[in-house]
Amino acid sequence: MRTYNKFLGAAAVFSAVAALAHLGCIVFGVDWYRFFGAGEQMAQMAEAGHWYPAAVTSVIVVILGLWSIYGLSGAGLIKPLPLLRLALCLISGIFLIRGFSFVALMPMFPENSLTFWLVSSAICLIIGTFYATGTYQRWPEFSRKNS
Repeated sequence: MRTYNKFLGAAAVFSAVAALAHLGCIVFGVDWYRFFGAGEQMAQMAEAGHWYPAAVTSVIVVILGLWSIYGLSGAGLIKPLPLLRLALCLISGIFLIRGFSFVALMPMFPENSLTFWLVSSAICLIIGTFYATGTYQRWPEFSRKNS
């Protein structure tokens, strides 16, 4: 890949910021879980020192961190990673599906506020759009390199 792709670069930065925000929940505890809208049940478990909130949040941190690295790779800032084209398509799709499906997800997490759903869904739509746009722009280069 010859040039830097600003959409994938931005997507990588946003994914890294999201990973750091989730890491902050683990480090700073219950107040962060509540502020970011994780739900009262998660906040109470974190307050009680239960392992579950940190475990779930750690998985999210790792996934978002990995997605950030794939965004950097797709942007041309680091060397191409394995299955780059497939990974960027999946990442784009997951963010976009999460952004659009919040109405269907709301009943499964009734403790989360409407504000949480609107803000987090908007963020997911923006990040997903950046991944999708950057992937679309890079598609000819990905095809030539068989990634």
